[in-house]
Amino acid sequence: MPGILTIVLAAVIGLVSVYFLQGLLISSKKEEEVQPENDEDDFIQRLVQQKRRIVVFYGSQTGTAEGFAIHIAREAKERYGVSSLVLDFENEEMEKLDQLPDDCVAVFVMATYGEGEPTDNAVQFMDFLQSSDVAFSNGDNLSNVNYVALGLGNKTYELYNETIKQLDSRLRELGANRVGEVGMGDDDTNIDEDYLAWKDPMFEALAAHMGLEEGATGEISDYAVTELEEYNPKAVFEGEHHPRALNSVKGGHDAKNPFAALVTEARELFVDGTADRSCVHMEFDISDSGVTYQHGDHVAVWPVNAEPQVERILAVLGLSSKRHQPISIKSLDPAIAKVPFPQPTTYEAIFRYYLDVSGLASRQSLAAFVHHAPNEAAHEKLQQLSKDKDLFMSTVAAQGLRIGEVLQMVAGDSMLSQDVASSTPWQVSFDRVISSLPRLAPRYYSISSSPKLFPNKIDITTVALRFQNEQGSDLYGLASNFVSALKMKQNNEAPQLGDPRYGTPIYHLDGPRRKYVDQEKYRVPISVRRSTFRLPTSTKVPIIMVGPGTGVAPFRSFVQDRVGTAIKTKEKLGPDALRDWADITLYYGCRRNNEDFLYSDEWPDYQKQLDDKLKLRVSFSREVFKEDGSKKYVQDLIWEDRAGIADAMLNKNGYFYICGEGKGMAQDVEAVLERILVESKGIDAQDGHAELKKLKERGRLLLDVWS
Repeated sequence: MPGILTIVLAAVIGLVSVYFLQGLLISSKKEEEVQPENDEDDFIQRLVQQKRRIVVFYGSQTGTAEGFAIHIAREAKERYGVSSLVLDFENEEMEKLDQLPDDCVAVFVMATYGEGEPTDNAVQFMDFLQSSDVAFSNGDNLSNVNYVALGLGNKTYELYNETIKQLDSRLRELGANRVGEVGMGDDDTNIDEDYLAWKDPMFEALAAHMGLEEGATGEISDYAVTELEEYNPKAVFEGEHHPRALNSVKGGHDAKNPFAALVTEARELFVDGTADRSCVHMEFDISDSGVTYQHGDHVAVWPVNAEPQVERILAVLGLSSKRHQPISIKSLDPAIAKVPFPQPTTYEAIFRYYLDVSGLASRQSLAAFVHHAPNEAAHEKLQQLSKDKDLFMSTVAAQGLRIGEVLQMVAGDSMLSQDVASSTPWQVSFDRVISSLPRLAPRYYSISSSPKLFPNKIDITTVALRFQNEQGSDLYGLASNFVSALKMKQNNEAPQLGDPRYGTPIYHLDGPRRKYVDQEKYRVPISVRRSTFRLPTSTKVPIIMVGPGTGVAPFRSFVQDRVGTAIKTKEKLGPDALRDWADITLYYGCRRNNEDFLYSDEWPDYQKQLDDKLKLRVSFSREVFKEDGSKKYVQDLIWEDRAGIADAMLNKNGYFYICGEGKGMAQDVEAVLERILVESKGIDAQDGHAELKKLKERGRLLLDVWS
């Protein structure tokens, strides 16, 4: 007979097992709800069986291209009553593209990532399409394929919208017929306005080609939203990004299931009392997470919307008193619009964690709210803003207004935070809110550490973005100020008037169910995105790095990577092991030596460990000036060193890297490098530009820049 203790232990083990299995079952069930539906039929069969005439493929890195793909499908249905499939390349058998029915059209929405590269989910398709021996199901002919093309890129990169250009060229080469002009959105200016300018002529061409008549359906609902009366509180997502996070299941971390990393260190890099800006160095612990990285990679940081904007949108939509109400959301047409976040969830969680209510309002979003205005005056004002680009730019864009603020403004309400509770409520069907507002996307930072020295942590370096609109009001970058607020909270800092951090918005940092608080330290959801911004494997080729300001972040990673290699090399070959190594030159720029010289205390130690192979060239733009009295920048130092740079790039197979602000600095540096090539080779400007392009194509000139 078993003893009482044995029986009790067995019962406890049984209960724990049931609880654990229940968690796994719930997790499995939730994953099914969140993940895209996987139909066993290929996309051609689905088009035919579901009687759809448009298939929209998207190549998306951050979700923007996917969002535009959904916009196109939704508007096609609203205008003409024609149904679409919206598909991820990665999940489809693209070799069957040649089976597309004659009365159907394929739409390609392609983002270009980095230096002319396709997004991760489109790499396989683009490689397949561009292969010299491409073979579809019936050969290499696509003469039956009619298609529409929209590209999303950034003009700060020379290979602007390269992916859609290559796709369009290759499709036509294979016999496909394009409908309308190729659309190109520029993220450096206003990608939404570029889309709006392109879409109407595109839809006219599409309607003419497919024989569609406008006015078939009108506004449609994408989702059915239900307020739940009975629910399991433990099964409600309160800000978790994945079912595994909801159920506290470890492992399996990626872009869909970010790891809640502990912030082990957060410190100010600018000199207190001297700098009029704030720059944060933050370290994330990735021990036992399964998360790995390499030098040059990016880390995605999931911010939350600032609390003033969360409270504003809840009040404007009349949901303040229902903030904790759980709701379930069902897609009425999963082929067009999947539920963009995990559910069931609450109104508060949606506006804090899942939908972006902090970014500049778009004309598309405003148009979706026009018919739900609380009165005729608000209806008229909002309609004007949504239709008149110039009025929108001077009224909304110039002031940097978010969606909640615009709705308050047209309703005649005060936009002051203290008056939010008295906002005029808009009776908007919540499915329209979900359809009209973009998802809150992670922000990407160049990793400033190397796993060769620090395999269990990831560092980032970011300036808290703060600027004034035309009316003199302060505007704040969402993620950089989230990081800054997190640093202040963890270090118990309270900035006073005059401190550049004074006025930083308030963020809810505890996380869902206080999961991001860990004994007075905080956690942040992160994931790693691989990059091609890499050092060459050989240590015998010269490295030239140009990274003023926070553009130095990946080069700190590069230098640490070389230091890690040097340590191992010396252990194996002795103290003179680096004798044949080539120089590693860093061009860095900041305002003043005693104000914003990032990591100034670290560089001498790195130089020592690398036996002085690391050369530092620093421009202090407000301390050291050119002969004519103008400011001296990194490009001026590069020109001063033109003989050595020409030798490194033309005779020694050197590598040249640029990181930082793309519109000004990066273009100026490229122009100086091109000038050096022209002078050194005795060629004209046109050939110099061709030489610069060759360096990029060969992977010896690499850029990691931003707008």
